[in-house]
Amino acid sequence: MVQVDDPTTAFDLLILPGRGNSGTDHWQSYWSMAFPSATRVLQDEWDSPRLTDWLPRLDQAVAQGRRPAVLIGHSLGVSLAVHWLTSRPHGRVKAAFLVAPSDVESPDHTPDVIRNFAPIPRTALGVPTTVVASTNDTFVSIERAEEFAGSWNAGFCNVGELGHINSTSRLGLWPQGLLLLGQLLGRIAV
Repeated sequence: MVQVDDPTTAFDLLILPGRGNSGTDHWQSYWSMAFPSATRVLQDEWDSPRLTDWLPRLDQAVAQGRRPAVLIGHSLGVSLAVHWLTSRPHGRVKAAFLVAPSDVESPDHTPDVIRNFAPIPRTALGVPTTVVASTNDTFVSIERAEEFAGSWNAGFCNVGELGHINSTSRLGLWPQGLLLLGQLLGRIAV
């Protein structure tokens, strides 16, 4: 149960799953259930995603809220957040928590079906941002994830060997992620 003094209650948490959506055992699903202020941004097509379809859904989610918002992206949801932040006025979006970015430019790491999310913008995102990556993620090398973070002017956290930081990683509510999110929320000026 979320405490009254929980800092997440001051923000709308916009959960951005990656390709295939985040299953019931994914930390994003746990966060969606744990925080009343969390909203999962749903897409019509999860398995053959199109950036041109996903961006308007995020536009809609941002427009519907009333409080400052934080984008919480995983995998392809990171690419969505980065494209959104580099092409839209930020408005009420005050921060981004980006976990396990998929290297959508690399045929060695990601399937062709998501290549339409390339190229990945390489510019400062303009809001406090934290990138979290694993040393044994098959969708991005740790070096590439750190390179992305640098180009986005984001904080970077190497969490060790957690795979793609997804359901397979068996993180549950993911306490370490919650600590990192709390640190990011503390950097937001509203």
